[in-house]
Amino acid sequence: MNDQQQKIYDIVTDTCLSPNQKRNFLAAEADATLPYLSLSADTSTAMQEGVICDMFEGNAPYKPRYVLPDYAKFLSQGSEYLELSPASSFDEALNMLTIIYHHVPSVTSIPVYLGQLDDVLLPYVGDLSESQVYQKIKLFWIMLDRTLPDAFMHANIGPSDNIICRTILKVDAELKQIAPNLTFMHDPEVTPAELLRIATDNICKCSKPHIANYPIHADTFGKQRFGIVSCYNSLPLAGGANTLTRINLKEVAKRADNLDDFFDRVLPQYCDAQFELIEERSSFLHEKSGFFKESFLVAEGLIEESRFAPMFGIYGMAEAVNILMEKQGMTDQYGHSETANALGHDISKQLAQIVEATPVRYGLEQRALLHAQGGINLDHDVTPGVRIPYGQEPDPVSYVRATAGHHSYYKSGISDILTIDETVKSNPEAMYNLCQGALKSGYREFTANVDSNDLVRVTGYMVKLSDIAKYNAQGSRTNTTFLGTGAAENTGILDRQPRVISGEMAPTFKRSEKA
Repeated sequence: MNDQQQKIYDIVTDTCLSPNQKRNFLAAEADATLPYLSLSADTSTAMQEGVICDMFEGNAPYKPRYVLPDYAKFLSQGSEYLELSPASSFDEALNMLTIIYHHVPSVTSIPVYLGQLDDVLLPYVGDLSESQVYQKIKLFWIMLDRTLPDAFMHANIGPSDNIICRTILKVDAELKQIAPNLTFMHDPEVTPAELLRIATDNICKCSKPHIANYPIHADTFGKQRFGIVSCYNSLPLAGGANTLTRINLKEVAKRADNLDDFFDRVLPQYCDAQFELIEERSSFLHEKSGFFKESFLVAEGLIEESRFAPMFGIYGMAEAVNILMEKQGMTDQYGHSETANALGHDISKQLAQIVEATPVRYGLEQRALLHAQGGINLDHDVTPGVRIPYGQEPDPVSYVRATAGHHSYYKSGISDILTIDETVKSNPEAMYNLCQGALKSGYREFTANVDSNDLVRVTGYMVKLSDIAKYNAQGSRTNTTFLGTGAAENTGILDRQPRVISGEMAPTFKRSEKA
C-alpha cells in the first residue's frame, strides 16, 4: 500500500475508534487528497515551519468552522426544509432542537452552539411545574451527551434568573457529563449574587460552567447578538466563524533579532502571512464551496453570510515573552515579573491594532476577530493562548493580575484555566470571590478546574480523567477523549499546579480590585 492507503487502513482497523469516529477520520483523509489552496511561497514556508497553522480545517473548506444559528427564530417560524411547524409547547421545542442540531455543520461535524437556551426555551414553559421542567431538561441533557458526544458542543445560559437557567445548572452538576460544554453569562446589573454562587458552586463540583463577562461581550457584539461556542469562542449570533488560523508567537520571537525587530519587522511579517491564509480559505468557502448558496440555514434566515468572520488566533505568548526577555539580556519570566507581563500586554495590544487596521474580504464589518487560541493536542513545548505555562502557575490571584490586561484585546475569545486545590469544596465562597475579582479585573471569561474532579477542562473542552486512563486500551464513545489523551501526553495539561485560594488573599484581591 502507498502512504495514503496505509493511513486509511490504519483508521479502518483502529480498535479504539467507533464506526462514526472512523467515518470522520476517513472524510478528513479524503479532503487531504485535494491540492492545497494557492498561497505565496513565504506563506507556504511559514506553514511548513509551524509559524502559522490552518487548524486542520481541510485543504478546501466546504463548511464554516463554527455556525451559530438563531434557534429562537427557528422555533418561532418552523422550517420548510425540515418540514416542521412552529413550536407550540415545551416538548415540541425540545424535539425541534434535537432535530436541527443534526443539521448544523462545524469543523467537528457536530454543532458547536446549542443556543442561549433559557432565552430560547422560556417562551414555551407555560404552566409546567419546576419538577416537570427538571425531568424534561434532564432527559434532554442526557440525549445530547449520548447522541452528540463531543465536548466542543456548547450551550449558553444567563444572565437573568429564570427556571431554565437554574434547572440547567442543577442538572449539569448532577450528571457531570463532558457534553455539552456550558457558559453562564454574568451581568452585575442583572444577575443575582445567589445565582452566581450556584454557578461557582457548580465549578467546585464539576469544573463547569465557564463564567462569561456579559457586559464586555455585549459591548463587542450587541446585546443578545452573540454566543459562546466550542471551547470559549465569542462569535456573532446568526453567523459564526468561517475559518480559524493561528500564529505561533514563540516561533515568531525566535526569528527576531531583538525586541524592536520583533515589533517592527517580524511580527507584522507573519501577521501578513496569516491574513493571506485567512483570505484564501474564507474566499474558497464563500465563493466556491456553495455553502452560502445552498444551506437551508441561510435560505430560512437562521444565519447570515455577513455575520461570519475569520478568527485570527495566537498562541505561545508565554514562550515569546521569555525568548524576547532573554534577547534583551534579562531573566524576567512571563507570569512572574511585572516587566515580562507588561511586554505580553504590549504584544497583545499590537496584535489587536494590526487586526483592527487590516480589512478582510469576508469578515464582520470587513474585519477578522482576534482570538487567544487554546492549543491542540499536537502542540509541544508551547503554551496555549496567553496562559502561564503549566506547572509554573502562581497563586490564583497573582495569575489573574498577570493576565487580566490581555482580555480586552481578544474579542473572539480568551480563557485562562485556573486549577484550584480540592480544599475549595469546603470553602466555595472562595471560588465565588475569585470569580468576582477576575470579572471585575476585566476577565472576559472565568474558568477553573478543581484538582480532585474527574471532569476537567483541557483547552476549554471537557474530558474525564478516568476516560483518558483507559482510552488506549478500549477507546471512548466520546469524540474528544482522544484529543484529551494526546494533550495529556504532549502538552502537559496534567502538570497544572493546583493552588489554594487562601483566606488572606481573596479579601485583599477583592479590595484592591474594588469588587
